[in-house]
Amino acid sequence: MVDAINVDIVVLGGGPGGYTAAFRAADLGLSVCLVEKQDTLGGVCVNVGCIPSKTLLHAAALIEHAKHGEKMGIAFGTPSIDMDRLRAHKENTISELTKGIANLAKARKITRVQGAGQFTSHNTLSVVGESDTQILFKHAIIATGSHSISLPIAPNDPRIWDSTDALALRSIPNKLLVIGGGIIGLEMAQVYSALGSQITIVEAQDQVIPAADKDIVQPLVKSVKKRYQILTKTLVTAMEADSDAITVFFDGKNAPESERFDAVLVAVGRRPNTANLGLDILNIELDKQGLIPVNERMQTSVPNVFAIGDIVKGLMLAHKATHEGKVASEVIAGMDSAFHPVAIPSVAYTSPEIAWVGLTEKEAKQQGLAFQTGKVPWLVSGRAQSAGATNGVTKAIFCSDTGTLLGAGICGENAGELIHEACAMLELGGRAKDIAHTVHAHPTLAETFAFTAELVEGSMIDMLPPRKK
Repeated sequence: MVDAINVDIVVLGGGPGGYTAAFRAADLGLSVCLVEKQDTLGGVCVNVGCIPSKTLLHAAALIEHAKHGEKMGIAFGTPSIDMDRLRAHKENTISELTKGIANLAKARKITRVQGAGQFTSHNTLSVVGESDTQILFKHAIIATGSHSISLPIAPNDPRIWDSTDALALRSIPNKLLVIGGGIIGLEMAQVYSALGSQITIVEAQDQVIPAADKDIVQPLVKSVKKRYQILTKTLVTAMEADSDAITVFFDGKNAPESERFDAVLVAVGRRPNTANLGLDILNIELDKQGLIPVNERMQTSVPNVFAIGDIVKGLMLAHKATHEGKVASEVIAGMDSAFHPVAIPSVAYTSPEIAWVGLTEKEAKQQGLAFQTGKVPWLVSGRAQSAGATNGVTKAIFCSDTGTLLGAGICGENAGELIHEACAMLELGGRAKDIAHTVHAHPTLAETFAFTAELVEGSMIDMLPPRKK
């Protein structure tokens, strides 16, 4: 017998965007059914993405900080790493968060259904799981997320990983190849390097973390180039597996013809989960990127069906998805809500961290904008000097005519926390004058953002003013 549920909203997908949409809708007085394939909520981010990766990155940072202490005369000795306890700590962190999300869903009286959902009409969703369920709904929010891209040339071998495999921490390879020099690749390289792996990174473009400006990435490259082999402008052309290793073949000016590795992490991007949802039943057509087109209210071409997160246009980031989820639920509840943020920050939790928001300098040039740049090396920061964190830079881009902030990038310790002043200023239309005249505590790393504005304003005293042209 098929169970039947009748609700105001069905949310398909229990990741950050999905559960946020469900919670907001319930808080607004709507009846909600949340459908998720896995037995826990939280999606990729909480279970096999953001949270476990940051947990392991914190462990890697502790190892790095211990090494740094020796330079200050504080020696901790060689770290002893208990892999079982490290894995257990990671799993416990995930468990605590997923329990918390489940409790919040229960407290809001949200109906949860586990299984794979597929639309059978504009108002019905069929879920195949432990018990088949038919959901009748007035509105639907699709929040099915994305999955790692695999390489067709990769053999079927357990030593070839995606990000989920890497986060499982089943073994520490002596030699690890990371294919893809984006955020995920660099973060996982840091974890495994700290745990003892020799790292090689291959990136097809001319720099790692290609989305950020090259000068913002440079402090990170400076930090890791002695420990990693980084091959930019390089492609992987073939892979062969034998009992001892994975042999990888390269095509690049500075790359070897081939090299053998104990494991290979494929981190070349993600694709939206839009297959087998019954979108054809709804007459929803995907765009050229395989994404679901939506308007600023997160509505698809079908008025009562909404889509959010990795399956719609924009950055594949949890914090973007959560805001979109709130908008979708608010619109359904009759509120005048829309998603058109000025600033969505990106962060690489490497060591040092890299964060950027708004326009990069290369984007400003491509758009032909007239702009001024304030760039401050962290050598001028007293706090960076005292913390041994001088390998960093803060840069801000301002409109030449109005002085309005256009974008910012930071590389350095806690850059992911520091970037939010720039986010707020972008949203509020802040100008260099506003930032420069805001009193910042001294000594702090946050001062460096004020320094960028002071450079443009001409009031910077911690550096010589730029030469007049």
